[in-house]
Amino acid sequence: MQAQAENRFDLLVVGGGINGAAIARDAAGRGLSVLLVEQDDLAAHTSSASSKLIHGGLRYLEQYEFSLVAKALAERDVVLNSAPHIVRPLRFVLPHEPHLRPEWMIRAGLLLYDHLGRRRAHTLLRSRRADLREHVAGKPLKAQFETGFIYSDAWCDDARLVVLNALDAQARGAEILTRTRCVRAQRGEQGWRAQLRQNDSASRHIEARALVNAAGPWATSFLDKVAHVPHAHSLRLVKGSHIVVPRLYEHHYAYTFQQADRRIVFAIPFERGYTLIGTTDIEFTGTPEAVRIDADEIAYLCAAANRYFAHAIAPADVVWSYSGVRPLLEEEGVTASEVTRDYLLDFDGGAGAPLLNVFGGKITTHRRLAEDALDRLAPALGNTHGAWTADERVHLPGGEFADTQHSSEEAFDRFLLATMRRYPWLPADLAQRYVRAYGTRVERVVGAANTLADLGERFGADLHQAEADYLVREEWACSADDVLWRRSKLGLRFDVKEQQRLEKYLEGSPQ
Repeated sequence: MQAQAENRFDLLVVGGGINGAAIARDAAGRGLSVLLVEQDDLAAHTSSASSKLIHGGLRYLEQYEFSLVAKALAERDVVLNSAPHIVRPLRFVLPHEPHLRPEWMIRAGLLLYDHLGRRRAHTLLRSRRADLREHVAGKPLKAQFETGFIYSDAWCDDARLVVLNALDAQARGAEILTRTRCVRAQRGEQGWRAQLRQNDSASRHIEARALVNAAGPWATSFLDKVAHVPHAHSLRLVKGSHIVVPRLYEHHYAYTFQQADRRIVFAIPFERGYTLIGTTDIEFTGTPEAVRIDADEIAYLCAAANRYFAHAIAPADVVWSYSGVRPLLEEEGVTASEVTRDYLLDFDGGAGAPLLNVFGGKITTHRRLAEDALDRLAPALGNTHGAWTADERVHLPGGEFADTQHSSEEAFDRFLLATMRRYPWLPADLAQRYVRAYGTRVERVVGAANTLADLGERFGADLHQAEADYLVREEWACSADDVLWRRSKLGLRFDVKEQQRLEKYLEGSPQ
């Protein structure tokens, strides 16, 4: 009977991207029993391939998506408060080009952007005009750019945001299974029966009162091939690619570059020594798991940067690139860059057990999406627990040092200083990286160590055995890619031999 009870859940969530993890978290926090399954690693695909921004989407104002922008900006404040270690404010510089948009239009747009969705007056600085001939952000730019506009948004470690949602879901009672595929889902009047298969071919049969399809680019494929449920919506797959080059400037501002095709390309400080440039928007018709950047995209992004920066870059300067497929709702006659980034929650409760399909969305609105999803699902499951994740007292794991009296930057700086005093033997750069990645959970990484040597073998860069062990033990990491590219970006500083040594170590670690 015990084994049978362990295989019964209120909710089965298929998909371990940001939406699936956030839904599992919200549901577990409302007292529902939850099982989340992900066929690969958490955030293995789209949710680790974003521009790393928590933003309203300034360009969507031109498409009159005021509701989407307002919703995203309100969420920006919530996420800044809930995870101040992995989310931080970022000031953007928009060089002015009169032939693309008149100055009055940019001023009006930024004024609207400043006020839509604002929750706390001190959260972010307001926009302003800047003389780029004198401002530090004008120095890397070509001399023709004399005027610019500076506005605020936020940067985030997207893959870690997924992991933190999964950690919080687990802490609230959810079961999280990675490397586990849902190969069959059969709908009944009272619930769903599902067959799960782990990568080692072991199978498990479970029952759930309701199912959430949060499979991202695979959402319609899951309905067609696994659940065998008809659907009225189609997804449009759009590939977005980014490149990383050695740092193009020393300051901490990011740039918003307007292109002649009316697209926006960002240049963002990245990982202590690099600049991230992206993104593209290209129709994608292949299989989502085979997505790769192509030479034309690299050339496009280099050219986009070269229109503005005095120091030109070429494809040979690219040290890393990544691509992801965005699952957007199909809209006839609309270009890839103009397709809405808003989400649709398709709730089907009339033909048997409840089914909720998640179509579209963006990382910024993940918490709101999850709240909307549970507001629809919970009543069907007899659950009366209200929404809870927007409460300023609620934080993602590691973000508990946040408070309502200080901005997220001030709270982070105070906690970093306290951590350096607690572990004076930690090099300053390593202490900052630990706090930025793990927040208050840094003590779980450091453990009982009293010296740097106590952290164990150094595999490369500043990755020590203690951190690798923590990621395997508590964050579902299994491979070198999990550790180096999703739980961190230390892969930028690892050579092939160091990666192989780490992989060999992880193969011997208890999973």
